[in-house]
Order: sequence, then structure tokens, then C-alpha cells
Amino acid sequence: MRLTLRYGGRTAEYEVHENARLTAKLRIHVEPGGAFTVEAPVGTPETRICAGVQKRARWIMDHIDRFEGYRRHALARDYCGGETHFYLGRRYKLKITRNPAAPRSLRLVAGRLEVTAPRGDATDVRLALQRWYRERALAYFASRMARMAAGLPWVDAVPPIKLLTMKRYWGSCSPKGAVILNPALIKAPAHCVGYVLLHELCHLAEHNHSPRFYALLDRHMPDWRAAKNELDGLSEMLLVT
Repeated sequence: MRLTLRYGGRTAEYEVHENARLTAKLRIHVEPGGAFTVEAPVGTPETRICAGVQKRARWIMDHIDRFEGYRRHALARDYCGGETHFYLGRRYKLKITRNPAAPRSLRLVAGRLEVTAPRGDATDVRLALQRWYRERALAYFASRMARMAAGLPWVDAVPPIKLLTMKRYWGSCSPKGAVILNPALIKAPAHCVGYVLLHELCHLAEHNHSPRFYALLDRHMPDWRAAKNELDGLSEMLLVT
């Protein structure tokens, strides 16, 4: 079934799919291309679906706009002043200061990524960003995972975290229980980071992708599919170097 959302003079078509596992609520997924789909319990009246979607209209349009903004900024990096880079789902402009006497450094100040470097060229800026991302990633992932693990009954101790730059994957869990994460994940929105962390923590209980594994994800993050779809759509932009 295809329906149309109208909001503030704008329209957006969407597809509705029945899901036998749902009993009451609708699930709304905004796709990276700007389209969105709705999962509904079997037999849900069209009027109820329309009302539920209309209630989330602002959220839907905000996400559509966000994806359009991401696509506009999916460009090769020059590492020059004014260029934008992602951190936890937001874009920040680079401000570059050349100082031959100063060590290479980066600070997040007043909504800007301020780089100070001896030469201030693209190599200097890229290296400063990479180091800063890794430092932020390790601190943020460790803190977030500790809080998350405290609420999971199968986790006896917070697993060690290792950072590994990967071209295609955001994370993995070793047979010995170490969690390996891509430092580029720190560029993604916080709820997408949370999905990846929970995904790997669930592997401590189910080191596979069995129905039991997905049942754990569903129990502790019912909207994980939307976060996964969003992250999948952002991968090309967030992994660009």
C-alpha cells in the first residue's frame, strides 16, 4: 500500500508493509535516499496508519532534510579552512592556524574544529583530525559501553575495546570477547553509535546472527533497524578520507 504524507506544504510518499510481529505501534524508517517506509501490525486500518504517520510528520521531514544535507556534503576531502567534518552526526567547520613553533593539535571550540599545525597544509590537518577522532572515539565508546553494559544481565564485565580502521565494517566482537570498533564511527549520530555498541555486546551472549541474537537487539533497542539503516546510508560519507 502506498500513501502520501502532507506536512507544511510538503508531500512525501511512503510504502506500508504489514508485520505480523508488531501488535500495536507503527515502525517508521526514513531511508538514506529520502524515502520512508512504515511497518504496521496486520490489519491496521489505513486511517490509523495515516494518523500515526501524521503524528510523526515533523520527525520524518527533519530526517529527510538531514539525509539531503549529508548528500550535499559527501565530497572528497581537501582539509582546508571552511570545510566541514562530522562528529557525532553534526558537521563542524575547520579553522586552520599555521604556527611553525606549535605542535600539531585540534580543539572543538564554539562549533568549530580548530587545528593548529606547523605547516597547516592538508597533511597536517588530516593527521590532526585522525588523531583527534581516535582519542574522542576511545573515550566516548568506553564511557557509553560501560553505561550500556550495566543494564545488560549477560555482561559480567565491560569488554575491552580496540580501535581498528576498516573500510567496510563498523565493529566486530572477537571469540575472546574483545570489541573492535572503527574509529570513524565517532562521526555518526549518537543513536547509530549506540546501535553498533549494543550489536557487539549482544554477541557476548550470542556469537552469531541467530533469532536469539536479534531478539536481544529487539528487547534492548526496539528501533535498532532504523538506526542501522541510517548508518548504512551514511557509510559512504563518514568513511571518506
